[in-house]
Amino acid sequence: MQRRAFLKKAGIGLAAGAGLAAVPALAESLPEVKWRMASSFPKSLDTIYGAAEQLSKRVAGLTQGKFQIRVFAGGEIVPGLQVLDAVQQGTVECGHSAGYYYVGKNKAFAFDTAMPFGLTARQQNAWFYYGGGLQLMRDFYKTWGILNFPGGNTGTQMGGWFRKEIKTLADLKGVKMRIPGIGGEIMARLGAVPQSLPGGDIYPALEKGTIDAAEWVGPADDEKLGLYKIARHYYYPGWWEGGVNLSFMINLKEWEKLPQLYKDAFEVAAAEANLHMLAEYDAKNPAALGRLLKGGATLHPYPKDLMEAALVAANEIYSEEAAKNPAFKTIHEPWKRFRNDEFQWFRIAEATYANFAFNNVK
Repeated sequence: MQRRAFLKKAGIGLAAGAGLAAVPALAESLPEVKWRMASSFPKSLDTIYGAAEQLSKRVAGLTQGKFQIRVFAGGEIVPGLQVLDAVQQGTVECGHSAGYYYVGKNKAFAFDTAMPFGLTARQQNAWFYYGGGLQLMRDFYKTWGILNFPGGNTGTQMGGWFRKEIKTLADLKGVKMRIPGIGGEIMARLGAVPQSLPGGDIYPALEKGTIDAAEWVGPADDEKLGLYKIARHYYYPGWWEGGVNLSFMINLKEWEKLPQLYKDAFEVAAAEANLHMLAEYDAKNPAALGRLLKGGATLHPYPKDLMEAALVAANEIYSEEAAKNPAFKTIHEPWKRFRNDEFQWFRIAEATYANFAFNNVK
């Protein structure tokens, strides 16, 4: 018995060894592929920009260095808000960006990133991976010649920095605020003047007075941008960004040229980057918030009347857009059902636990 067991184990070991030995041989038979990835983000924001670098290193490692992806920060090849165009046109093979930067082309892009009063980070991943969301978004992106992969999530974002305190909805009138996507459209309906700016342009615009307020991500990144030095009133929550998904966008024609091993490597690396970005933000934000408060920032919740008006405006926009935009309607209807079910479930365990535990820390 012992001899047979030993031989059996030895056989398994030999087979495994043969498989490992085959990996370098397989890699040698595969072509060298060099891609360029345009990021929408500056290198200084290492967590959000870093997801692309992480993917690049992981893909290279999984393919024995045969598939190389060089990452370029926003502005190095194309401006940060033109990444989707660069991928679609083949200027670069792939990009790392946020779908809602491109709602001017079609509001359906927002579902890929975040919808006001929409899904949290966990719920967004549930929708993508198990709720049919990824297929819905891929069907939409395909019409633009692009394949998308979830590529990181920031979690629920903060509500931005303001020069002057916002005590009521009326105080928002005329405020020039950097805020993209449908959130910006809602702010416009509430009386503000929204602006779309890439991350690297926010501080200069705030410093020059071109804008009066700006939202970016949360404490870890906001601290690096230095927004608290100019606008000290820090609002929460970012009701338009409950769980912000970033995407890796790939030119479909270039994707179809890849060997299957390279496709698999990219998919694995993207999933890892998606996981790690959220974990890194969750780990970094508490200490960063503490430093911001010590540096003179003042925390404020958004006024209740502003939140209520924003929710009404969001629902109006969704109804109006679904009535005239077939692509938006196709995604919105199943997305809304999924969101409502998730919210009901999270109310039972998650929210009850959080409301008690978070408010009773000793």
